[in-house]
Amino acid sequence: MPVNSLMVFFLISLFFVAMLQIHIFEIAFVKLGLTPEVASFLLLGTLLGSGINLPLYSMHTKETGHLVISPDRKPIWEIFQPAREGKVIIAVNVGGCLIPVGLCLYFISLQVIDPIKIMAGILAITALSYKFSRLIPGLGVGMPVFVAPFTSVLVALVLDPEHAAHLAYISGVFGVLIGADILRLNTIAALGTPVAAIGGAGTFDGIFMTGIIAALLA
Repeated sequence: MPVNSLMVFFLISLFFVAMLQIHIFEIAFVKLGLTPEVASFLLLGTLLGSGINLPLYSMHTKETGHLVISPDRKPIWEIFQPAREGKVIIAVNVGGCLIPVGLCLYFISLQVIDPIKIMAGILAITALSYKFSRLIPGLGVGMPVFVAPFTSVLVALVLDPEHAAHLAYISGVFGVLIGADILRLNTIAALGTPVAAIGGAGTFDGIFMTGIIAALLA
C-alpha cells in the first residue's frame, strides 16, 4: 500500500476512534441525567481544560538516580543522574480533575443519595486506589485502569442500586483523587518531574476515566 494511502487510512481511523470516544463520553454523561447539550459542553470543557494546569504550591526536592517501576512492579528501565536540588510544582488540571469534581459536587447537592452511602463508597475506592497505585519516577502515579471503575460499580450496586450510576461516578472520582493522588502528595517529589498535576493527563487521566467508565457500567 502506498505511503499516501497509509497516511489517509491512519487519519480516517484516528477520526473514527475520536468520534467513538466522544460518543461514549456523551452516553455516559446522558446516563448520569444530563441533557445532551450539557454533556457536549462538559466534554468540550474537558478537552480544552486538559491542557490547563493551575499551580497550587511547590515542593523542594533533591533528585538522584533511580529505577523506574511499572504499576505491576516490573522494571522498565533505569535512570541514572547526578543528585541535584530543585522543586516540583503541584498543580491541578482543569479537564482531568476540576470538572469531574465539580460534577460530583453537583450530584451530591441533588441529595438523592444517602450521605453515609456516599462516604462508604468514597472510602472503599480510596483504600483500593491507595493500595493499587504506584509512584513511577519520571512518569507519574499509575494503577491498573479498570480496578477502580469496576469496583466503584460493584460498591454502588450494593449500596444504592437505584442511583448506582451517580454513586459509582462520585465514588470513582473522589476515591481515585484521594487515594492515588492526594494521599501520595508527600512522596510526589520522588517522581523527578518539574510539574505534578492532579488529573494532569486530562481526558485520559485516571480520575476522569474512572468516573466515565463507572457511569457507563452502572
